[in-house]
Amino acid sequence: MAETLPTEFERTDIGEIQIAPEVIEVIAGLATVEVRGVAGMSGGFAGGIAELLGRKNLSKGVKVEVGQREAAVDVSVIVEYGHRLPEVAGEIQRNVKRSIENMTGLNVVEVNVHIHDVHFMKSAEKQDELDLIQRVK
Repeated sequence: MAETLPTEFERTDIGEIQIAPEVIEVIAGLATVEVRGVAGMSGGFAGGIAELLGRKNLSKGVKVEVGQREAAVDVSVIVEYGHRLPEVAGEIQRNVKRSIENMTGLNVVEVNVHIHDVHFMKSAEKQDELDLIQRVK
């Protein structure tokens, strides 16, 4: 991946500011897993099934192309069963765009969401979630 070049707004009186593409990948990954309905990032397909990376590998499943003033982002995700896929994808797009633009000043021209699979909760996970909901109420 190519390094970013300093843009005019990244030049200051005392030097230049450069943001590595890996930083933008982490921002995009974090903004993605914050969205309700996202089970985790997807590392693609291994043996015909999507690989669930979970929430710890935030830059995995994210590809960015960064220019001097703009960025394009691709995120690959696995969505939790029961959520409307277009709504989850739309919220991912909005959250990723907002997060990157607010934190870096770059203009995000596109956020492509690739849904690789649907995650079904195991009965123990589902019971834990129901217990948590009851405690919160």
